[in-house]
Amino acid sequence: MNTDQKMRQSTSASAYGGRAGTDAGDGDPPVRAKRFWSARRVPAGIVALAVFAVSGLLLYDVAAVRSGRPAMRWREWLADQLAARPLDDPWIMSGAALLAALGVWMVVLALTPGLRGLLPMRSPGAGAGAGAEKDVEDAEAGVAGVAGVAVRAGIDRASAGLVLRDRAMEVPGVRSARVDVGRRRIRARALAHFRDLDEVRADLDTALHEGIHQLGLARRPALSVRVRRSAKSKG
Repeated sequence: MNTDQKMRQSTSASAYGGRAGTDAGDGDPPVRAKRFWSARRVPAGIVALAVFAVSGLLLYDVAAVRSGRPAMRWREWLADQLAARPLDDPWIMSGAALLAALGVWMVVLALTPGLRGLLPMRSPGAGAGAGAEKDVEDAEAGVAGVAGVAVRAGIDRASAGLVLRDRAMEVPGVRSARVDVGRRRIRARALAHFRDLDEVRADLDTALHEGIHQLGLARRPALSVRVRRSAKSKG
């Protein structure tokens, strides 16, 4: 690849790297869809079991002391340690930091939806792309309502990336392609083994925008396209 080709490749990539997914001209009104909330059964189960075990053990020990029996050795040891150690003791500070980190983690889990790998899709009545069913038939489904209830659907980011990668491979001149789907941006990287790089990039950009439209996403991510010449074609 000569210097002129390298410059064209760099200019092409930078020109489309910051393109926002405004969907101008798609004809679909903007849709605000809530993200799917994770049930988080494993963290909830762990917290419930821990609280149940500690509460049950303390309740048993208090009941035993009230009935005239001696307290458990571990509770006596813990009371002695807390009474003897100062507040700036390294063990006290470490324990407090650990409990604070666990508390922050639980608050974050409670306030964030999770399921970052699942992208919400447009509802059938919101003007989703006509070809969405064909392109995402193997994608991971979201939540579907019963009769009379609005349908909610989602697609896994990895599945969306495979769909868009297949679209990219259909563009003439593309030797290989990789599509990384994020929540706000889709990054496509392709190797071209013939045709002009600008032409390949333009066709790839058009094909991917059409593919994103047909995925029927509620929020269209921005698209970044980069095309470079394969090593075998440089000579």
